[in-house]
Amino acid sequence: MLVAVYLLLFAAIVTEVVGATLLKLSDGFRRLWPSLGMTVAYGTAFYLLSLALQYLPLGLAYATWSGVGTILTVLVGVYLFREKINKQAVFGIAILVIGIVLLNLTK
Repeated sequence: MLVAVYLLLFAAIVTEVVGATLLKLSDGFRRLWPSLGMTVAYGTAFYLLSLALQYLPLGLAYATWSGVGTILTVLVGVYLFREKINKQAVFGIAILVIGIVLLNLTK
C-alpha cells in the first residue's frame, strides 16, 4: 500500500514538473497549447497529490512534492533551457535532498 501511495506522489511530482515546463513554454500564456497543457498538468498534479494526502501526512507529502519538484525543475531548466547553476545552487539542492530524506524517515 505504501509503495502505491509513493507512486501517486511521484506521479504528482512528475506532472507538476511537466506543468512548470509548459508554463515556461507558454510564453506568458501567449501560446495556446502549452498553456492548455500546463493547466491539465497542474490539475492532474494537484489531484494526484490529493490522493496521496489521504494516506500521508500533509507536511511530509507537500515537502516531498515541492522539494523533489523543485530539484527536477532545476534539472529541466539546465538540460532543456540551458540555464546555468552555480555552486550555491548545487549546495541548495543537496540541502533539499537531505531535508526530504530526513522528513521521509520520520514516517
